[in-house]
Amino acid sequence: MRGAVNSEGLQPEHGADRKRQSARQPHAHEGCAQDEEQTKKDEADLGPELEPGATKQIGQRPHQRVGAVGMPSIGRLRYLDAPPRVARQAEHAGRPQGTLVLIHAFPLNARMWEPQLALAERGWRVVAPQLRGFDGASGDPPAQSVDDYAGDVIDLLDALRIEDAVVGGLSMGGYVTLALFRLAPRYVRGMVLADTKPQPDTPEGIEGRQRMLAVVRERGAAAVADEMLPKLVGESTRRDSPLIVERARSLILGNSSQAIAGAIHALMTRPDSTPLMSSIHCPTLIVVGDEDTLTPPVLSEGMHRAIAGSELTLVRGAGHLSSLEQPEAFNAALARFLALRV
Repeated sequence: MRGAVNSEGLQPEHGADRKRQSARQPHAHEGCAQDEEQTKKDEADLGPELEPGATKQIGQRPHQRVGAVGMPSIGRLRYLDAPPRVARQAEHAGRPQGTLVLIHAFPLNARMWEPQLALAERGWRVVAPQLRGFDGASGDPPAQSVDDYAGDVIDLLDALRIEDAVVGGLSMGGYVTLALFRLAPRYVRGMVLADTKPQPDTPEGIEGRQRMLAVVRERGAAAVADEMLPKLVGESTRRDSPLIVERARSLILGNSSQAIAGAIHALMTRPDSTPLMSSIHCPTLIVVGDEDTLTPPVLSEGMHRAIAGSELTLVRGAGHLSSLEQPEAFNAALARFLALRV
């Protein structure tokens, strides 16, 4: 695999914003271009294998090192925000830093990224948008598509005066990341695609979503958690880390049935992002758990081949929620990517 690392007051709607972003389309990939020399340099191996618990660079419990983080808001847009800290290590001094935006998975919420807020210690501002309706939000308009979520993230970036960022997401967050790139690529300085895929749902997948829609409407978030958790977390996590399983459950239970239902509709109507792959020219990190059965490694390998110069990291001992199940290995891969590729 090429370059792979084997690690085993805002407006409530976006009509005007979508027109504004369309006007910016001629500047596609602004902030994303790499010259040939830099690309060749970036394709070098980025470091050693990443085993579970092998890296302590960012700490065993990274979210505890940045302190309690509240949920600020701008209008109805809510987000986690860890401001950058001065880098302590000499090897990080003087490197260009910026903003890292992390978009959460379904059916969790932005608090799943708490272990990754420690990347602020390396000089990065870490922003984790709370997608509409999640984590107890009320009064949000229901999502009709992944473009609605992407539009919210764009509006948040505008409100925070962030001109470009490394944008990443896990699972559904990856779908939103690709939608944001399709709508407004000038915001994307780099990309992180974790445990996700570019393909739309298959007919069988849509049938499964419809069944899940009935489950959440009839029995609520707890029933969704019962049905999805065995698929979301890997066998190793279920066997060895019950606290992580319970953390994932609590993140699901913090969401309303309406938010989960809106996300299901957005997921099963999302477009095919496969044609976008060849147009991604910014630094891109692809991460997948080796026990992920929902978006298995073979799909990440396909994205890696389709996105020129991308890096692929396989996280050992993780299922679909690799950032939550193996945060040390995930953070090590992400920190190295930010330091050497962006």
